[in-house]
Amino acid sequence: MLHAAAWTKVDDAESDPAGAEAVNVAGTRNVAALGAPVVYYSTDYVFDGRKREPFVESDPTNPLGVYARTKLEGEREVRDGWIVRSSWLFGWTGHNFVRTMLRLGAEREEVGVVDDQRGSPTYVGHLAAATRELLELPPGLWHIAAKGECTWADFAEAIFEEAGLDCRVRRITTAEFGAPAPRPAYSVLRSERPEAPRLPHWREGLRACLARLAV
Repeated sequence: MLHAAAWTKVDDAESDPAGAEAVNVAGTRNVAALGAPVVYYSTDYVFDGRKREPFVESDPTNPLGVYARTKLEGEREVRDGWIVRSSWLFGWTGHNFVRTMLRLGAEREEVGVVDDQRGSPTYVGHLAAATRELLELPPGLWHIAAKGECTWADFAEAIFEEAGLDCRVRRITTAEFGAPAPRPAYSVLRSERPEAPRLPHWREGLRACLARLAV
């Protein structure tokens, strides 16, 4: 059973912790209660970002905000299945950074983007393919994220470059952006398990996503 439903609005979770807990914790408990093996998608935000080198499965967690805390509590509800932590997900549907930057890049000459958070933007198409591989491996905790790392500002510049948009990126700090929820400054994920599926570089994922959007 794939359990991808979640409260993912990180900032809104700060003002409605009960709502985030109802979805991310109680919702996962209800899924687990069905008795079937579960694939639970979790997040790089369960870490505090202080390590400054890739986080692996055995690293201690320390969530900084409500969203991260409830996703970690959701992990603990999974008794039989695979817990998949991934990073900075994007795809051709829904609300995500790539689609937001494409919209803003078409409307503006300049966009301010945070440059002091680092992660591994992960294309959902690649994560889906890796999930199929994962089902042939033992249940447990797995880190699956794209190869490479960048800041949000680096990612935005790559999006504009690949999409052919003439929009400048103004690099700003997390404090300047002023989001309500704290985020880890460094949340790159890597697996210490040699059999873990390995994803392509995030730029390959970006190209694949843009090609899908162009269809």
